[in-house]
Amino acid sequence: MPVDFLLVLIISYAIGSINSAIIFSKIRHLPDPRTVGSNNPGATNVYRTAGKMTAVAVLLFDVLKGIVATWGSYYIGLTPIEIGFAGLFCCLGHMYPIFFGFKGGKAVATGFGCLLPVGLSLGISVLVVWYLVFRKTGYSSIAAIVSVSLSPFVTFYIDDKYVIPVTMIACLIILRHIPNVMRLINGTEPKTRRS
Repeated sequence: MPVDFLLVLIISYAIGSINSAIIFSKIRHLPDPRTVGSNNPGATNVYRTAGKMTAVAVLLFDVLKGIVATWGSYYIGLTPIEIGFAGLFCCLGHMYPIFFGFKGGKAVATGFGCLLPVGLSLGISVLVVWYLVFRKTGYSSIAAIVSVSLSPFVTFYIDDKYVIPVTMIACLIILRHIPNVMRLINGTEPKTRRS
């Protein structure tokens, strides 16, 4: 493995490991999002526990992590597969952050950020699907699973050389949502909308 590619993977993982949900909650003297609500340190749970403004800040920061990892990899001339692995390691960092005891989020926003450099139309398509499913169901987990599941197919029509990298990231995010699927089946998954 080339040293520069290995360095990109390490940096991407480190970037992903910066968990804004935990950091912003600590700054605002709020509970650790891993200990309240759904126990997930991501924008959705922060919305439930801290409100809209903090959740938006977390969302934007997490999207930016994915953009930096994949666009930076593209900028230095890595291949599509290598860019995909950079995005994958960024998502892994978000899920298993070295700075926070390897207890992280589901990487939906970070994964979305990883997709944006492939094409703005891909990002818009995924966002529209997420929004429509969320509006219909009220569950961000269902919206995430459906939107990322469709992303490889949309990528095929936009730029097929990125299908494999996008599929890798999509599969990782779907696997991370298995507990949500089990809660949905059991009827214990909380809706995102605040009462």
